[in-house]
Amino acid sequence: MFKPFSLFVGMRYSLTRKRNFFLSFVSLISMLGVSLGVMILIVALSVINGSITTLREEALKSVPHVTIGGEPLLGDWQQLLDIARRSEKVLAAVPFLEGEAALRYQGRNSFIRLRGVDPAMEAEVVNNGGRLYSELLALLEQTDNGIILGTQLAGALGIYSNAEVSINALGSLLARSLSDEQGFQVLGFADFGVYGNNDVTLVNLNRAQVLFEKDSGVSTQLRLKVEDVFQAESIATDLFGAMDGVEIQPWNAAQANLFNALNMEKILTSFMLLMIVVIGAVNIISTLVMVVSDKAADIAILRTMGASRGMILKIFVVQGLIAGILGTLVGAVFGVLLANNITQLSLQVERFIDSLFTDANIYLISHLQTRVDANEVLMVCLAALLISFLATLYPAYRASKIQPAEVLRYE
Repeated sequence: MFKPFSLFVGMRYSLTRKRNFFLSFVSLISMLGVSLGVMILIVALSVINGSITTLREEALKSVPHVTIGGEPLLGDWQQLLDIARRSEKVLAAVPFLEGEAALRYQGRNSFIRLRGVDPAMEAEVVNNGGRLYSELLALLEQTDNGIILGTQLAGALGIYSNAEVSINALGSLLARSLSDEQGFQVLGFADFGVYGNNDVTLVNLNRAQVLFEKDSGVSTQLRLKVEDVFQAESIATDLFGAMDGVEIQPWNAAQANLFNALNMEKILTSFMLLMIVVIGAVNIISTLVMVVSDKAADIAILRTMGASRGMILKIFVVQGLIAGILGTLVGAVFGVLLANNITQLSLQVERFIDSLFTDANIYLISHLQTRVDANEVLMVCLAALLISFLATLYPAYRASKIQPAEVLRYE
C-alpha cells in the first residue's frame, strides 16, 4: 500500500514506544490538554445554548414572533391583518393594543403594561401552553371588565382572584384626569415568562381601546406567529416591507438586551476556554522541540539519504498533528457525551452528596437544559486542529534547518 514517506516516518515517531519516559509524559500531557480544552468548550457552549433556548421559550410566552405597527395601522388595520392571514408562512395574526398604565389596589400602586387582546385568538400567537392559560382566556372572553395579571405582579401587590383593581392610562394620569379610571375584576394569574414580562396584564381589546382613547401614543397593532421563529423578521418584511411607515419588530429585537448579553457571554466564554486548547498546543511545541533535539542524528541521516528539508518539515508537522488530532477526537467524543448527560450526572451527584450529609438539600444544575449544536462542535474541532497545526510549524522548521555535517561530525 502506498504511504507518503513523511507521513510514514511521522506516524512511526509518534506511535512507537518511546525510550524517553519524560518525552512520552510531556506528549501525553499535550494531548490531554487539547482534549480537556475541546471537551470543556463543547460542554460550555451546550449549556449556554440550552440557557438561550430556555430564555427564548420564556420570552415567547408573552412576546409574539413579530409585532407590526406604524401609521398604516391607524386607519384600516383590518386590511393588513387580512394580508398576514393569507400568507402560508404566518400561522396566526391578531390585533392588539398595549400601553403604559397605573394599577391601584388597596392603596398600593404599580405601573404596568396593559395589553388589550382578543381572548379567542390570543393563545394562537404566543407559546404559552397549558390548560390554565386557555381557561383564563376563555373566562376573559366572557367577562367584559376582566383582567389577567402576571403571577409576579400579583404576588408583589398581594392580589388574589376576584379582587377589584383600578386602572388608569398613563396619559390620563399625567393629565390628572382621574375620571378616566376604570375598575377591573381579577380573573386569575398567568405565567408571562421569567424575564422582562413581570408587569404584563391582559384585558379585552375593546376595554383597552376605551381606556387609551385619549392617549395618542397608543394605537392598534398586529401580532404574528410564523412557522420559523428565526426567519420572523424576513417573513414580515416580505409582507409589509414595501409599505411606507410600517414598523416591524421581531421577538429578538423586542428582547435585544437579553439575547445580545447572552451572545456576548457566549463569545467571551468561548474565547477564554479556547485558551485551554492553546495551552495544550504550547505543550505540543515543547514536545516537538525536545523530539527534534532527541532525533537530531536521525534527521541528519535522513538528510544524507536524500530527504529534503520539506520532507523533514512534514515529518514533524505530522507528528505534532497526531497529538492534536487524537486530543481533538477524544475531547469531542467526551464533550458531546457529557453535554448530553450533564443533567442526569448532576442528579446523581446531588443524591450522592445528600446521602453523605444528614438532612442535606444540595441542588446543582438538574433544572438546566443543554443543547448540542453540531456546527459548533465542528467549529471547535477545526479551531483545535488549526491551533495544533500552527503549534507544529516552529519546531518542524527548526528540524528542517539541521545541518547533517554538524550533527554527524561528533557521532
